[in-house]
Amino acid sequence: MKRVVVGMSGGVDSAVTAYLLKAAGFDVIGITLRTWSGANGEESRCCEIGDAMKVAQVLDIPYYAQNSVGWFQEHVVEPFIAAYLKGRTPNPCVECNRIVKWELMMQAAARMRADYVATGHYASPVCLPNGRYTVQQSVFVEKDQTYMLYRLTQEQLAHTIMPLGKLSKKEVRLIAEKAGLPVAHKKDSQEICFVARGGYADFIENEIDMEVPPEGNFVDTKGNIVGKHRGIIHYTVGQRKGLGLALGYPVKAIDVDRNEVVVGDETSLYSRAIICEDLNFLSIPELPDGEPLRARVKIRYHHAGEGALITPGDRGTAKVVFDVPVRAAAPGQSAVFYDENNCVIGGGIIAGAV
Repeated sequence: MKRVVVGMSGGVDSAVTAYLLKAAGFDVIGITLRTWSGANGEESRCCEIGDAMKVAQVLDIPYYAQNSVGWFQEHVVEPFIAAYLKGRTPNPCVECNRIVKWELMMQAAARMRADYVATGHYASPVCLPNGRYTVQQSVFVEKDQTYMLYRLTQEQLAHTIMPLGKLSKKEVRLIAEKAGLPVAHKKDSQEICFVARGGYADFIENEIDMEVPPEGNFVDTKGNIVGKHRGIIHYTVGQRKGLGLALGYPVKAIDVDRNEVVVGDETSLYSRAIICEDLNFLSIPELPDGEPLRARVKIRYHHAGEGALITPGDRGTAKVVFDVPVRAAAPGQSAVFYDENNCVIGGGIIAGAV
C-alpha cells in the first residue's frame, strides 16, 4: 500500500482529494500547514484546521497540523510586501506553492515515510516522453490552476498526485456530499489567503514598521499632472476603478523613483512584447538556442492566453513576442508558457513591456 500525505486546507477540494485516494487504496495521512494568523486570531482560508480535522475524523485517517507561520512570513508575506513597495504586482500563491506547501509537505512525507504528496488543485501531473514532469490544464478550464504551479520542481512533481484534474467543481461537491463530508457546500475562497479583510494596501500598512510610500501625482503618458494619488501601494497596472480621475483612464505604469502613477487611454495598455525574468521550466530543461519557441502564454490567472514566440535573452531572461498585443502586462505578475497539449512548458516573472 502506497502512503500519501494530503495537504488539507479545510475546504472541499482537499477533502475530496483525501477521500478519493483512500478509496483508491492509499494509506492517507492528512496535514494542514498553518501559515497565517491575523492579529485577532483569524485563520487563513488555506489553513482552517477545525474543518480539516472534522474531515479527517469522518474519513478515519491520521491528521496533523503543523505551525508554518514563520516560514510563510519569510518566504511569502515579506516578498509580497516588498514587491508592492517597488510598484510591482506579485503572485504570492505561486511562490507559496513551491516554497511553502510543497517544500514542507515533502519534508513531512519524508518523516512519515510516504511515497507521495497530494493536493486538491485542478490540474494533472504528467510525465512526458523526455522523462520530465509537468502539469496539464484541468479538463474544466474555468477551474484550472496550472498557472499557479509552474514554479514547482521536477522532484516535487515526480512525487505529486492531483486527483481532481479531470473533475468539475460540481462533481467534486457531489462526491463530497455522497461521502458525507462536512465541507461539501463550503464556499470557495476568492482572495489571497492572508489578506482576510480590507485591501492589499491596508494589509501592507498594518504589517510594516516603516512609512508607506506617500501621496504623489497621477500623470498622463506625456508627463502632465492630472491628479493626486494616495500612494503607489494602492494601484496596479490595468486598474481603472478607485482612481478618482475624471478622465476615466486606467493605470498604465507605476514610477517608483518619481512616486508617480502613469495613466493612459485604453490603447496605451496593450503590449506586443514583454521581458520575463526568474525563469523556471517544467517540460523542457531550458529554452532552445536559435529558433524561437512557439507557445500559448498567459500573463495572469484569468487570462485565456495568447500565441507567442519566446526567445532567450541576456542574464537568464526571455523575450515574449505575442501574435496579438496583450492588455495590462503588469510587472511582478507571472507569464506562463503552454504547449499545444495544454501542458506547462515553464514561465517567469514579468519584468516589463518592450
